[in-house]
Amino acid sequence: MEFIDYYKVLGIEKNATQEDIKKAYRKLARKYHPDLNPNDKESHKKFQQVNEANEVLSDPEKRKKYDQYGKDWQHAEQFEQARQSRQQGFGRETFAGDFNESEFSDFFTSMFGNMGAGGYRQRQTKFRGEDFHAELQLNLTDVYKTHQQVLTVNNKNIRITIPAGVENAQQIKIKGHGGSGIHGGPNGDLYITFHIINNTKFRRDRNDLHSTVDIDLYTAVLGGDIIIDTLDGKAKLNVKPGTQNGSKIKLRGKGFPVYKKESEFGDLVITFQVKIPTHLTDKQRELFEQLSKLSS
Repeated sequence: MEFIDYYKVLGIEKNATQEDIKKAYRKLARKYHPDLNPNDKESHKKFQQVNEANEVLSDPEKRKKYDQYGKDWQHAEQFEQARQSRQQGFGRETFAGDFNESEFSDFFTSMFGNMGAGGYRQRQTKFRGEDFHAELQLNLTDVYKTHQQVLTVNNKNIRITIPAGVENAQQIKIKGHGGSGIHGGPNGDLYITFHIINNTKFRRDRNDLHSTVDIDLYTAVLGGDIIIDTLDGKAKLNVKPGTQNGSKIKLRGKGFPVYKKESEFGDLVITFQVKIPTHLTDKQRELFEQLSKLSS
């Protein structure tokens, strides 16, 4: 796996504070954000690296392991266990932390891959590759239908299928597309976290969609047909006479697709907002006054 210096990615020093990390991340995330750099593959790659660097360095425990073990920080506990086992079997040896990538390779080789004293070959322990984490930002309309996208992870293009109905902050696992295994160990996995931006006038609540529809006073009183927007087009809706302001109606199957359940959808919930007429003409005011007298 190619070594990426997370400190260089964020443009900070190794002794940076958590506040320094946060400020650097926010600045670079805005600079390389996909919405501001459409169709720019290099910016997309840098955006992913910035997110990956922030995920590690903003977590004190992960940062501590990264500072000590570099690109192999996710194997810290395994390395410690192997080191302790070797000390017990071959005599005590000590080592200091804070490896760079070349120094760590030397440490790893001496620990697991060289010939020991007297021609004894040390056993090469297999380690699982590290997991990769990526973030993918999509519009709500993007995840209304199942589609494919190509992601660039660690300089490799990976085509993934994104099922309809993916939710904001949902995470999926792409098995075997993480870091390469060490000494023949299995590859790690790729975890993708989705950030769904609502680019519609609908409010999403899991599989249901909510929308407010304006109707005039006359339609609310007398009833009638109106045309409303749904996420997949227009629909005719019958308003019952005497519809009250704030009343709701549910259109079954007109909501959002259910995740990994083909042809299954939530509902569209419409809330009616009755618009009271203003700037009445003299004739309209006269008619309303007559209605008022009749109702009393």
